[in-house]
Amino acid sequence: MISRFGAELVTAVIATVFGLTVTLGALEFGIGWSPSGPEPGAFPFYIGLLITAAGLGIIIQTLVQKRSSAEAFLTAEQLRAVASFTLPIIGLVVVSLWLGLYVGMALYLFFTMTVQGGYRIHTAALVGIGMAVFMYVVLEIGFKTPLLKGPLENALGL
Repeated sequence: MISRFGAELVTAVIATVFGLTVTLGALEFGIGWSPSGPEPGAFPFYIGLLITAAGLGIIIQTLVQKRSSAEAFLTAEQLRAVASFTLPIIGLVVVSLWLGLYVGMALYLFFTMTVQGGYRIHTAALVGIGMAVFMYVVLEIGFKTPLLKGPLENALGL
């Protein structure tokens, strides 16, 4: 079991380290003012400082309010709900790497509509394929923005 105290502390430490990384990385690009305006690292530097300050604030708040280590961060039911959202998204990413984003999108919509939504197979298939075609028309034809394609799109000459 993961305690709420532990989860908050780990998240705060990760945020603080991330903020420090952004801040230190921004120093490489300069954070001052040049004749043409702010140097490239100025914006990331200040954003990094804000993230670091937020992380440190959460660490302090977590330590001051020290919750009981028996207080659960996630119950089994909540974990199932998170997994039912997260696992299909991970599946979308993995499938899209091999089969392309449009096929991945169609399969993701089909899976979530049938398994989680309880829709009939033909309805889910129609929505999945229709949405993939719609996104292709909008992005590839309308905005001229190519997305990751797989073997099916290549076979169709898209």
